[in-house]
Amino acid sequence: MQQPPLTQIAYAKASNTGADNFFGFSAAASGNTVAIGAIGESSAATGIDGNQNNAGAMASGAVYVLTASSEGTWEQQAYVKASNTSEGYLFGWSVAMSGDTLVVGSPYEASAATGVNGDQSDTSAILAGAVYVFVRNQQGNWSQQAYIKASNPSPLNLFGASVAISGDTLVVGSPMENSNATGVDGDQQNNDAQDAGAAYVFVRDGQGVWTQQAYLKASNTAPEQFFGTRVAVSGNTVAVSATGESSAATGVNGDQDNTDAPGAGAVYVFTRDSGDSWSQQAYVKASNTGEEHVFGGGLAIEGDTLAVGAAGENSDATGVGGNQNNTNAPNAGATYVFTRDGAGEWSQQAYIKASNTDEDQGFGASIALNGGRLLVGAVGENSSATGINGDQNNADAPGSGAAYLFERAGSDQWSQQAYIKASNTGEFDVFSHSLALSDQVLVVGAVGEDSSATGIDGNQDQDNNPTEDSGAAYIFAGEQIFRDRFQSP
Repeated sequence: MQQPPLTQIAYAKASNTGADNFFGFSAAASGNTVAIGAIGESSAATGIDGNQNNAGAMASGAVYVLTASSEGTWEQQAYVKASNTSEGYLFGWSVAMSGDTLVVGSPYEASAATGVNGDQSDTSAILAGAVYVFVRNQQGNWSQQAYIKASNPSPLNLFGASVAISGDTLVVGSPMENSNATGVDGDQQNNDAQDAGAAYVFVRDGQGVWTQQAYLKASNTAPEQFFGTRVAVSGNTVAVSATGESSAATGVNGDQDNTDAPGAGAVYVFTRDSGDSWSQQAYVKASNTGEEHVFGGGLAIEGDTLAVGAAGENSDATGVGGNQNNTNAPNAGATYVFTRDGAGEWSQQAYIKASNTDEDQGFGASIALNGGRLLVGAVGENSSATGINGDQNNADAPGSGAAYLFERAGSDQWSQQAYIKASNTGEFDVFSHSLALSDQVLVVGAVGEDSSATGIDGNQDQDNNPTEDSGAAYIFAGEQIFRDRFQSP
């Protein structure tokens, strides 16, 4: 039986829409709760639901939490700021959710504090970065639980550029960290490999106290690998991408000790044993590794399934399993799905392209994975279609962006279920800059959207009193594809 169509159920804007706020820069979803980051937001408020109607801290950033009632009506539940709001911190660059926990990255934060809940009041480590953890109580009220820094903060490390959470395990990427350590818990006290990157694992105990559990590096650390560009976590498995990694290896656990493909990118999978020790399980590359493919620019993991986007991939294939061995569509982009067997061995399951592949689409720049569904963004897609499954074969709206929903049938057969556009498609809206997927909703952020609307389902006409790059987010749901019954938080 044919599935009912996916339906847009909300058009979301900030409660204090402003030009260059970039609402939709990041997105996360858990059940029927959605978090949207706006890195350009400029109020000097701190904490939860402060005064959002000032511009006292330019580009300090904010996050907006939206929820749906049991009747499906959407509303803003919280306006979230850092506890040390400051100009240029870009709070909301990354967001992640798990149940009643929200994590927000602020990679331009500047304190030299280390660990958890240190002194956030100094500004001696510019762009060191920080992460903030918020929790929601049974009454639906949010509060900050932790202020988290790297164990080796340093200027320009960008700790918090990526975040991921699964239960009580948090992973933070710091793609410009500089040590030349390799593997797990190596020597982090040197700066011998500029922009090599690192990732940090934190865990929460039963009292809500967070501590660092592991310091992760690539097995082939080198300068400008940007390990930590993206991070993902599912249970006891962590994936970390290094978009600047340069080996020409293909597949899983190939030869990582060459630099024959600059900017090809790689993903590293780590697992935790029962004793809370971490080790690298796999070194993952594309099946058609190429220079500047940026493999790992999109990253998601769920259980034994790993999805990796490579926005710089160049083939003109369409759909699933097409010909990947040509370069006829520069920067069209691709996504690769890998699965793990019972022995812990990873292998590539699918090579996925857009249904309307074209050059410079950047398919795979953003991805999300949930329950056998894969959502892939193509930020440079150009059609003027609106809604679901419209006409994708025109180029009348350059840079408008699109998202593609795929579903796995049985154990290994992937197929495209929907081609998704905004309800108010416009040029350079960058629809799909961020994506989120839960068992109830699908969320797409469009940082370049220009309407002056505020809140939920306002006037989305981008030509009437435009507010340039204010940004928007679009929430979709559908029977069978997603549960159509909302559950109150």
